Amino acid sequence: MKLIWHFVCGLTLFVMATSLLLQQSLPPQGEFTISDNVNLVLLDVSVRDSHSSYISGLERSNFRVLEDGRPRVITHFGSIDTPVSVGLVVDNSGSMRAKRAEVIQAGLSFARESNSQDEFFVVNFNNSAVFGLPSGVPFTDNFHLLQNALYYGNPMGQTALYDAVSYSLRHLEAAHHEQRTLIVVSDGGDNVSKVSLTELMNQLESSRATVYTIGLFDPENKDLKPRVLRRLAGISGGEYFQPRNLDDVLPIFTRISKDIRNRYTIGFVPDEQQDKRDIRTIRISAQQDGKRFTCRARTTYRIPGAAGKT
Repeated sequence: MKLIWHFVCGLTLFVMATSLLLQQSLPPQGEFTISDNVNLVLLDVSVRDSHSSYISGLERSNFRVLEDGRPRVITHFGSIDTPVSVGLVVDNSGSMRAKRAEVIQAGLSFARESNSQDEFFVVNFNNSAVFGLPSGVPFTDNFHLLQNALYYGNPMGQTALYDAVSYSLRHLEAAHHEQRTLIVVSDGGDNVSKVSLTELMNQLESSRATVYTIGLFDPENKDLKPRVLRRLAGISGGEYFQPRNLDDVLPIFTRISKDIRNRYTIGFVPDEQQDKRDIRTIRISAQQDGKRFTCRARTTYRIPGAAGKT
């Protein structure tokens, strides 16, 4: 009996431990939060002076965060050039055939110049979004895997832009680094996605990702919607680029790389007791020795379920 009792107790403890481990490791389905902890808002912040030069060496005390106009205590602070989780989201529709080589080379150059601890994934999209890395490899720092992912498939079909960005934001929820970025390249407006623009914007407001967008538009293209790419970048604290020609793509990726490397990570605890709204506005300012700097970060964020909390 004693042997059976020890076996039952051991089995019970194993099941309880396994259940706890699964609860901790499995991401919630169908819900997007600003961070892994709903009670912590994490923001990536770019700081420049009046000459557009990046400002390094700032400390927590140099920043001020306002949530809906009310000051918040900065509880988390990360310095410049911390490791980043990056998603390269590349249009692979038929109209991209003549532009694809320059985009791939720029993406690979971006990866070469990255922090050695950065992790990457690739999503190619045309009629649907396709994950580029091998099955079972959610992120990689392997250059050859990244190269194969960018070259995956032939340019054809239409443009499921919203589906691709939505999928990529979901994938970033499993990232290992606090700083998370998407670089989205497209040459046309969405025309086949199942996800609506409203749904995508709501999802982006609930994500900690910073989104940079590059529009490779042809003047003759009647399906142009650069305003969407601008919105995706603007609301997340990223930046929108529209190169004049393909030779500008590589310098743009270099500029994005520099911006990523010069971002601070700032965290604060939102007011969920007095403020029941699910959408909040954010304003971040920074100064040092009496000098005020320009900060770029997301301007709004969403706390799912905040409304109606007791």
